[in-house]
Amino acid sequence: MSEIPSHATPTAGEENPAETPSRTKQIGLWLGLAAFVAFLAGPELSPDHPAVSRTAAVAALMAIWWITDAIPLAATSLLPLVLFPLLGILKGKDTAPIYINETIFLYVGGFMIALAMERWQLHKRIALSIIRLLGGSPPRLVLSFMLASALLSMWISNTATAIMMLAIGLAIVAEEERRFGRERTRPLSVSLLLGIAYGSSCGGMATLVGTPPNLSFVRIYEISFPHAPDSATIGFGQWMLLGVPVMLGMLLPIWFLLTRVFFPCPRDLVLSPAAIETEYQALGPVSPAERRVLAVFITTAILWVFREDLQLGAWSLPGWSRLLPESATGPDGKSLLDDGTVAIAMALLLFLIPSGTRQAGGGERLLTTSVFRSIPWDIVLLFGGGFALAKGFQVSGLAAYVGERFAILEGAPPLAVIAGVCGIMTFLTELTSNAATTEMALPILASIATAMNIHPLMLMIPATLSASCAFMLPVATPPNAIVFGSGRIRIADMAKVGLAINLIGIAFVTILFYTIGIWAFGIDPGAPPSWITPESPPTPPTGG
Repeated sequence: MSEIPSHATPTAGEENPAETPSRTKQIGLWLGLAAFVAFLAGPELSPDHPAVSRTAAVAALMAIWWITDAIPLAATSLLPLVLFPLLGILKGKDTAPIYINETIFLYVGGFMIALAMERWQLHKRIALSIIRLLGGSPPRLVLSFMLASALLSMWISNTATAIMMLAIGLAIVAEEERRFGRERTRPLSVSLLLGIAYGSSCGGMATLVGTPPNLSFVRIYEISFPHAPDSATIGFGQWMLLGVPVMLGMLLPIWFLLTRVFFPCPRDLVLSPAAIETEYQALGPVSPAERRVLAVFITTAILWVFREDLQLGAWSLPGWSRLLPESATGPDGKSLLDDGTVAIAMALLLFLIPSGTRQAGGGERLLTTSVFRSIPWDIVLLFGGGFALAKGFQVSGLAAYVGERFAILEGAPPLAVIAGVCGIMTFLTELTSNAATTEMALPILASIATAMNIHPLMLMIPATLSASCAFMLPVATPPNAIVFGSGRIRIADMAKVGLAINLIGIAFVTILFYTIGIWAFGIDPGAPPSWITPESPPTPPTGG
């Protein structure tokens, strides 16, 4: 589940659309403090390394406060800045830089490009074009809305996608209700609106910028295994080799369940294209600003996908970064640029390119200073808190300690463990923030993978994808809450379909990762990489 921040512009992440009850917050506040004190005052988890217990205390406090929303998630994310130095886990000057890194700038740059698309209504034109092309019979109309929602949410906020698509969907539903009556049209309206919500959630799984858990994974993976070579870094295009098949693989069974199993439409219900055409014509002709934003967006996507070499089994597609001069490469011969550099560079272009609109005399830029007020800085802090917690796990020895406790799992069938991880993450994020849950779970899963002597990606990637597979409850994701707010969907409708989709999601993520994922990420299930071997926990530094 995700949380909606207080600012007007929806975030690129998913935030909890429902306020956590005050009683739950109060319980969580005191429960978190009690757990914190218990770890500090109780027996040392590792007598030779006191920082292990202290880091566990901070982790327990943050986990409980994140889950119960005892205080705002962003505020909880700031705790390591205070507690790590006070408890001798990590110096303050070493903790602060963890909050800002290339992953953060990838998020910020990508979000600014998405805001440009929203400002000039490009996202709406793309969606309506897809619907006009594919829409027809009720099942095809539902499929077109799902595809449009998924394709948009690959690049822009899932919340913004759901809000925009809901407005278009309700216009069509209202027209059909006028023609056939609300009761006869109900199967179409329910399947269409749920298709919007589920398509938005699935689309976020396909790219690194699609949803916060994906970006959290990339950075926490790097922090958890600092000795991994550059070749082990997860690139934008490499993620899509798995993310896009997972998205498409989820969309098809969801569409079948909605239109053929749970909410089949009457055969004589014939759709009128008038509502779709009216919405599209209201946009007017394509503006110069839309063309220019589209050009920047397409260029950015290409630069992201093809920046690094793409390993396609035994065949490798060279990345464009190889063409850079020697001054732009490091000692290892690899480019000094990363996806965050590309995101910021392309976002800066939007402040330089004129919009070409007559109203502004052609001099207004595609983005203005107001965009900085719309960036969800609370999500940026949430990222930073998770990264700091992962670093605390690594430097204190808590990661090694947790791994030792799970050494019993060595030799367990990887497929069964992956399925178990997917199941836990899927149902846990029905009730908790998917971003916060991912940031809590990934450092632990990294330790478990080390204990099992398997590649850490075999647990971390399925867990990350499963964090986006919450389809049962209105509070599970903002898209679910947004379509539920239309008044045309009952909780029972969402729960019965969502339960089936959750189970399908567990199976799909497990199977697709164990087939496509192992190939895409170059994983050898029988030979873990040498760099996962934990070193002796370092002596904790004194606070500072």
